Amino acid sequence: MSAEQLVFAFPATESFAAEDFIPSPATEEVRRWLALWPDWPAGRLVLVGPEASGKTHLGTIWRQRSRAAVVDAAALSIASVPQQLSATAHLLVENAEAAAGEPERERALLHLLNLVCEHGGTALLTARLPASHWPVVLPDLRSRLMASASVAIGAPDEALLAAVLAKHLADRQLACDGALLRYLVLRLPRSFAAIARAARLLDGIALAEGRRVGRAQAERVLAALAED
Repeated sequence: MSAEQLVFAFPATESFAAEDFIPSPATEEVRRWLALWPDWPAGRLVLVGPEASGKTHLGTIWRQRSRAAVVDAAALSIASVPQQLSATAHLLVENAEAAAGEPERERALLHLLNLVCEHGGTALLTARLPASHWPVVLPDLRSRLMASASVAIGAPDEALLAAVLAKHLADRQLACDGALLRYLVLRLPRSFAAIARAARLLDGIALAEGRRVGRAQAERVLAALAED
């Protein structure tokens, strides 16, 4: 059975509260930069990290503190950009690299960053890759991005992966003892995305079978992921 066949449509209620963020050496530098707000170079910070690494969680914590507006770069268009900022001068741009290489999105993002600058605000941009790797066409946008501070989420260690897996399972109201967490983490790929996917699959199996997560369910998930 493939991993995809094990996925069920039961979304988790994921907590993005500040107290639920898991501190670790992998995010120490990121948290230091966020604590420096609003004193970022050029008023901008690019937060880089792989899928499921906590960018949304960190962005949400910062947005609650700064009361920033939020936009998804994949949905940007000239028509969606206001002529001036109203309620806030601060902006969170999620999935920022999605604007790169798309002329209208690039112009919209440039206009937004200019508005933030004109109003003395700040912008936090989240992305999977550093801005230097984005296929940006507009010279002015590239210039602004290169002038921005950038910080990356580090590689996770075993303890962090176990804690992240425990949080994913708790968000789905699944109980899992420490021994089973260690069993999974030692056998899963060392990435946040793999941990998140394993949690989704375990949730699907537990819901389908109406039983507590145990070694048998964990072995099925590992086998399914190994098939992909």
